[in-house]
Amino acid sequence: MCLGFPMTVLSGDAAQAICARKGETAVVSMLLVGAQPPGARVLVHLSAAMRVLDPAEAAAIDAALDGLEAALNGEGFEHFFADLVDREPQLPAFLHKPRD
Repeated sequence: MCLGFPMTVLSGDAAQAICARKGETAVVSMLLVGAQPPGARVLVHLSAAMRVLDPAEAAAIDAALDGLEAALNGEGFEHFFADLVDREPQLPAFLHKPRD
């Protein structure tokens, strides 16, 4: 399984930045996204920022990761996926069966 984690840029330049997540810091390659201002949220995978996140998307990913952790610990997790509760899953248009 490949997971990316939202991290917050603390400082850096177009090549690399110091980023933080839940009290831990890491050096992250910024070559794919360029320099970002302090406070920007980036999706980090394998020590590389893959893209810049807007605050709502970063919060949704954080909630999903917290929900995954809760599920793995045998705890309730449904409240972490509030955006999916009471909603019927929808197939993307390209997966719909063609009509005759």
